[in-house]
Amino acid sequence: MQNQLIRREFFRYTSQNIMGMIGLSCYILADTYFISQGLGADGLTALNLAIPFYNFIQGIGLMLGMGGATRFSILRGQDREEEALRVFTQSLMLALIAGVLFVIPGVCFHSQLSTLLGGSGRVHGMTATYLQVLLSFAPAFLLNNVLLCFVRNDSAPRLAMTAMLGGSFSNIVLDYIFIFPLNMGIFGAVLATGLAPVISMMILAPHFRRGTLRLKREGLRLRGTGKLAVLGCPSLISELSSGLVLILFNLIILSLAGNLGVAGYGVVANIYLVVLALFTGLGQGIQPLVSSAWGRRDTHCVHTVYRYALWVAAVLAVGVYVLAVVLDDPIVAAFNRENDPLLQEIAVRGLHLYFIAFFFAGFNVVTAVFFSSMDRPCAGFAVSILRGFVLIVPLAMVMSRIWGMDGVWLSAPVTEAVTALAAVMFLKTSKFQ
Repeated sequence: MQNQLIRREFFRYTSQNIMGMIGLSCYILADTYFISQGLGADGLTALNLAIPFYNFIQGIGLMLGMGGATRFSILRGQDREEEALRVFTQSLMLALIAGVLFVIPGVCFHSQLSTLLGGSGRVHGMTATYLQVLLSFAPAFLLNNVLLCFVRNDSAPRLAMTAMLGGSFSNIVLDYIFIFPLNMGIFGAVLATGLAPVISMMILAPHFRRGTLRLKREGLRLRGTGKLAVLGCPSLISELSSGLVLILFNLIILSLAGNLGVAGYGVVANIYLVVLALFTGLGQGIQPLVSSAWGRRDTHCVHTVYRYALWVAAVLAVGVYVLAVVLDDPIVAAFNRENDPLLQEIAVRGLHLYFIAFFFAGFNVVTAVFFSSMDRPCAGFAVSILRGFVLIVPLAMVMSRIWGMDGVWLSAPVTEAVTALAAVMFLKTSKFQ
């Protein structure tokens, strides 16, 4: 009977959160598709050069949201309600401060950032415009991420899913309107993306009238901020690594295959990020259950939820890879408006090789969140940083020199495989009793 209850709660939280994350990730996929149709390969290149900053913003937001929400659920499991609400207040204040820090370079240094990322010619101006608008909306992205995490942990996973989907669908609709009927170009694409978290927060707003979340009247307290940040580090590292890998791969591919190679990588990388959102959603879905159970010291629930998550991650990985291989040509063709045969060849090859990483990435993402959800941030941080920085950066540089573009594609699967071995070792040496 207990396992049936755990299973029902597991699927309630994870299914709704996965759906929400799929919708949220469609920010970038919608931009990729509409920009490819409206602005061609130059637009795709500009988008891919600017996207790392979206990952940085998301990373900070998820660090504060997931870290704060994890602490919030553990405290509630221990009946420490006032401390839990204090964590909620601190998380929102930190998100607002971080958002302002992103706005400053966006307004003042967007052209210099575009040059630093490799933008040149027509691509430079498009990249600068995307960065300027994206960074101006940073406070909205950060606050939305924090609110989504806390609403989910406040026993409202369906509302969190609805808000994520509502924001994402509005992004898709506005993308089309701004790029095609209004002919606003890349400014229209990024404006649609920036408005999406605003709409998401509007959907969340009624929860604060009927839910238990409320702000505590107090100033920013640094005590406990480090703990909150450390618990959210796996989410931060996951997003930051996506951004840094995009920058690194863009620079490597520019030297190997030029702007067209970056456009081909842009197609593969953005689809990869959408699929990776399945695993991120799965990890975020189990977090409230694991944190609450750990606060109650219900280790049976903790282990059962983790086991279910690994099975779901394995099924998703197999299903996604099979679909990517079977439908490789039509998937890439949808983003190849000019029917460029070289872009098609580069991206199809990338789908076959790069997506092998999913067989290990799901396990790694879920395991990193699992560790942090039980107040074990060091192990979660280690898994995240191995796949995010320590391994993929040297592997990409070395393997690209030996095998060219194939080396670039294969560096991701090799990184995830080695990280998975390390994660298994961490699990065997950890004590969860």
